[in-house]
Amino acid sequence: MATYVFKATDVAGVPARGEVDANSKQDVAEQLQERGLVVIDIAHKYRSKELNVELFSRVKASDLAVATRQLSTMVSSGMTILRALYVLETQTDSKKLKEAFIAVRRDVEAGLLLSAALERHPKVFSPLYVSMVQAGETGGVLDECLLRVADQLEKDASLRRQVRAATIYPILVISVAIVVLLALVAFLIPVFENVFKQFGGKLPALSQFMVDFSHLVDDQWYLLIAGIAIVVIAFLYFKRSEWGRPHWDAFKLRVPMKIGDVVQKVCIARWSRTFASLVSAGVPIMHAIEITGKTAGNAVIEASMASVIASVKAGGTISAPLKESKVFPPMVSHMVGVGEETGALDAMLAKVADFYEDEVAAAVKALTSILEPVMIIVVGSIVGVIVISMYLPLFDVYKSVP
Repeated sequence: MATYVFKATDVAGVPARGEVDANSKQDVAEQLQERGLVVIDIAHKYRSKELNVELFSRVKASDLAVATRQLSTMVSSGMTILRALYVLETQTDSKKLKEAFIAVRRDVEAGLLLSAALERHPKVFSPLYVSMVQAGETGGVLDECLLRVADQLEKDASLRRQVRAATIYPILVISVAIVVLLALVAFLIPVFENVFKQFGGKLPALSQFMVDFSHLVDDQWYLLIAGIAIVVIAFLYFKRSEWGRPHWDAFKLRVPMKIGDVVQKVCIARWSRTFASLVSAGVPIMHAIEITGKTAGNAVIEASMASVIASVKAGGTISAPLKESKVFPPMVSHMVGVGEETGALDAMLAKVADFYEDEVAAAVKALTSILEPVMIIVVGSIVGVIVISMYLPLFDVYKSVP
């Protein structure tokens, strides 16, 4: 898709200019004709061929939440969408987000609705974001829906920070353990190997393994790096593939030491919060269920939403399929059932989200306290295995001395 600049006039002869993203000039002409404009000229806008150093950058949820809250404030004060978008362009610090707002403003100038313009940037504005904006446009409550989106983004960012904080300690300890292991293997074992050569004879299996591993690290380190790279790439491919992602997400829910419980609570909290936001914004229930499954962050929950959609289409309830799903605790299905019966589904879902967000905070603290001794045992075991493997030949020598 390329960007085209156009010149046109409306039925009253008033000139119009703008930019449109399309696959061809013919598509641009058709878009302009649908808007009742008479085309004068269409030209391709050549983009800069400079290397985009921020190709892999991402928009932070906190930056998007702040911008969304500002947009809501400006819209509620009576400012036009175009002017509000222009203000956001000038004061947004994130370069990628600024570029997105510039493109959205140009599309709105070209006659698109705000939700349709946002939908063209799926890497910045999620389906949840677009759907809630669309609901706000339809119901005439865009400012309120934008506030809900900002709250949702902030809650989700807070949840991610809690999970990230819980993973920092184990990652740090494992990294230190790997560095210690490689240092011992590269520098300590060769010293012992020279001593072993003076003794002669065959080394114990564990000692021989560590000596061979030392040779690999010292002399064929490139093979070790290549092997690790292949394993990482294969794992990432498996995790993102259509076949591997469901298996990986299901495995995460079964990880011992309370890790699976934390993953489950995070997914349910995100699912409940997203569903509550969509329902309260007036998004059609079928569309809300579909979006909620895709944004929950777990393929098991996404698969469960297929049975929920089938139940609703058949005239059933949302809570019935949730009872049969193993990923949702009984409390969730009962709360959703009460919400359906009383007509306060969004309020019940919000309470479920609040409960599980608090549960995540408590579970993360408990998980940290559990992982501390486990990590100490792991590091100690690594060092202990290396030391024992180096002293085993010495023990054999001592035994042979009369």
